[in-house]
Amino acid sequence: MEIWDYNLRHLAAVAQIARLGTMGAAARAVNLTQPALTQALARVEALIGLPLFERRHNGMVATAATDLLSPRIHAALDHAISPHVTTARMRALLALADGGGYLGASLATGLAVPTLHRAIKDLSLSLRKTLVQRRGNAVVLTEAGHALARAFRLARVELEAGLAEIEALKGREIRRITVGAMPLSRARILPAAVTRFLKRHPQVRIAIAEGARAELVEPLRNGVIDLMIGALRDPMVEPDLVQTLLFEDEPIVVARAGHPLAGKTPDLHALAQYSWVLPGRGSPLRTSWAAMFADAGVPAPPVPVESGSVMTIRQVLIDSDFLTLASPDQVAVELEARWLTSLGNPPGSFHRQIGVTTRASWRPTAVQAEFMADLVAVAPAR
Repeated sequence: MEIWDYNLRHLAAVAQIARLGTMGAAARAVNLTQPALTQALARVEALIGLPLFERRHNGMVATAATDLLSPRIHAALDHAISPHVTTARMRALLALADGGGYLGASLATGLAVPTLHRAIKDLSLSLRKTLVQRRGNAVVLTEAGHALARAFRLARVELEAGLAEIEALKGREIRRITVGAMPLSRARILPAAVTRFLKRHPQVRIAIAEGARAELVEPLRNGVIDLMIGALRDPMVEPDLVQTLLFEDEPIVVARAGHPLAGKTPDLHALAQYSWVLPGRGSPLRTSWAAMFADAGVPAPPVPVESGSVMTIRQVLIDSDFLTLASPDQVAVELEARWLTSLGNPPGSFHRQIGVTTRASWRPTAVQAEFMADLVAVAPAR
């Protein structure tokens, strides 16, 4: 059952029954008659397939299903912003944002274009905001439309998480974890955590989206990704994101086997004589690398190739005298095969913090919390 089958007002009523404990108080809180509230509750229970409350003479007692679902409903409603938002309107705006236009939205949802038009228009009027505008033959979201689409995505994530938890309660595991993996995390810590976790939860599905931080941070903010693993930012200047340290990594200088510096302990002046391949500007590794030369008063060498891909870096090094900085875990196979060689740690103190980045508003499900615990368990000692 998809979240679009649910009435957002009915879900709000369920959350109010759980909070207030009686049908009468909840009916007043959501501005429904008590018979209408009873019908709303029956509808939600029929969709879920489980009782949400035990009816007693002194009120309504929440079941385990409600204990899982109610906090998710409250969180979703916080994101949904207005009581004028309905699941139909939410679905229409998200389909328009993802489909790039009304035709794409119609193809993705199966809803008629006039139906989508009407839902978007009603949403705009009720919120008194212009959400879309026409540019030539194209329809695009306004700034307000983009902001609302992000809020709706996060509301959808909350409701989907709540329904997935209830399906697990019924013995039908449909839960999924989506992980954004920056380059360093792919070498050891993420695979180790995944295999450890799946031994206990073989039915949970784990999707791994690989990329640089710049490619992953917006999907994280939009709820497409649950958590992101890789180098942390210091200082952290994004108030909507939270970082959790896993371990500190000490990169090594890496070159091809047979490099002129192989077998030596080169200083910064020697290292500055060669071109480098490094991640792009703004990455923690590149920033620390530049500071290393600047602090020593040594002009930084050129970086003709910018890449965070281990495969790309490996081939550039093998075919040239370029140098790079990398975690020993990232190049362990290449070092063992003797394609590459370590020139040791760079001069001075050089390390980077590796950890997990999540949304500040993120409420992990039970399995997501377990996966986080596995990441901590397989991380090297701090």
